[in-house]
Amino acid sequence: MSEEYIKERYVLSLDVGTTTVRCHVYDKTCNIKGSSSKKIELIHPQVGWSEMDPDKLVDQSKACIKEAIQASGIEASQIASLGIATQRGTFVTWDSETGKPYHNFITWQDLRASDHVKLWNNSYTMKALTSGSKFLHLITGKKRYLAASVLKFLTKQVTMRLIWVFQNIPELRKYAAEGKLRFGCIDTWLLWKLTGEKVHATDYSNASSTGLFDPFQIEWSGIVCNLVNIPMSIFPEVKDTSGHFGFTSEELVGVHIPITCLVADQQSALFGHCCFEAGDVKVTMGTGTFVDLNTGKTPHASIAGLYPVIGWKIGDEMTFVAEGQAADTGSILEWAQSIGVLDDIRQSSDIAQSVPDSGGVYFVPAFSGIQAPINDDKATTCMIGMSPQTTKAHIVRSILEALAFRFKLLYETILVETKIPLSHIRADGGVTQNDFLVQLMSDLVNQSVERSNDADITSLGAAFLAGLAVGVWNSKEELCELRGDNTIYNPQPTWKDYKYTFHQWEKAVSRSLHWYNPT
Repeated sequence: MSEEYIKERYVLSLDVGTTTVRCHVYDKTCNIKGSSSKKIELIHPQVGWSEMDPDKLVDQSKACIKEAIQASGIEASQIASLGIATQRGTFVTWDSETGKPYHNFITWQDLRASDHVKLWNNSYTMKALTSGSKFLHLITGKKRYLAASVLKFLTKQVTMRLIWVFQNIPELRKYAAEGKLRFGCIDTWLLWKLTGEKVHATDYSNASSTGLFDPFQIEWSGIVCNLVNIPMSIFPEVKDTSGHFGFTSEELVGVHIPITCLVADQQSALFGHCCFEAGDVKVTMGTGTFVDLNTGKTPHASIAGLYPVIGWKIGDEMTFVAEGQAADTGSILEWAQSIGVLDDIRQSSDIAQSVPDSGGVYFVPAFSGIQAPINDDKATTCMIGMSPQTTKAHIVRSILEALAFRFKLLYETILVETKIPLSHIRADGGVTQNDFLVQLMSDLVNQSVERSNDADITSLGAAFLAGLAVGVWNSKEELCELRGDNTIYNPQPTWKDYKYTFHQWEKAVSRSLHWYNPT
């Protein structure tokens, strides 16, 4: 194959986030030739519930693909491959014969199963399982006991929400017994639909993010599924992150486009940042905050609520990731704008810097509870310390400080738990465009933060993985050379000024805990 032909090929990247579907056409030098995006409409049938329409998402994704190719001015036949990056833990079940979903997507932000999570984690069954598995792992050293020894259910994982579905749609067990029930997160559902309902598959990064996959044994977890009575027949085949998944049906754009990457969004961003070595860290701040550490060839067994996941699998190479998350970040700023605290989110950095401090105001972001290392789904959002002298600027600054403090907790939890020497921090996501926030994050952890100037690093990661599979790019070293110029924030000696503020904020957090617990 000639170099001239390779330069004429393009890579299509579809990125399905929490609020937006976007599609880009990349050339070999990572320039975007054409784009399209659609806003995702979240459905909230009850307080704490969060859903999406599966069929509408397919329509939006197809429209984005068509419009991006059209905007690029190239022929669809020049698309060498398609990569798909998706939000994780958002799932649906459907009928394999009719292709019709049995319910809406239940998203990763949904809290309907939070009581199930607490009951299971505090049950004698779980305590017996973890204690027994810990003992067996100590005696035998076998990996199959390691995952069970640190097993802890989280609301962001699929497990308990899937149990809720089985309990509330009882006929699903009959369909599963008949071999008609299919399960999948967004990546699997889109693959099923884009291939004309021919391929039921996922990749290792998405599978490991469900809570139903054993990252130590590298297989769907029989221990978890037997424990909570989930039939394993419903799960998709797990394939390499960068590899061949099938072809789009011809009716989409007139040609069959190879689908050569499925990847979970946070792992895609880590790959897009070229965090290929153990100790590399990235933080994505969009709807939520996600701090991901490349742990190399070994999964991390966490006790503080960090999420051990598979970053990607390419051929014989499997890379693992330890992840901590805070569910409410960009959503907090949007809320502040909706109630008039902010007129324009882009001005929040200047507003925060217009006052020397928060004036004793402390904000706790917890619309979706508080995740690692605190792990309290019953926590409430609160603001403490307001006085007659409090201004909008004080409130804005307290909100941004809270987001930086949550990052500090996650970063230091990863640092202490993994004991892996951390290198640089690479940052992306819309919220990281706030200079005050990113500089404060750097100051609080005494580490340089490199902010990507690429607004869609998740899309780029999926493009990289898809392009590697078909030879548009030939190595990770080649991808590193394509990284553009980024903005670097070096730590300033401000911790002595913030130490008291941070500890006061921790007191505010303690007052927000267990708010919704009737006992």
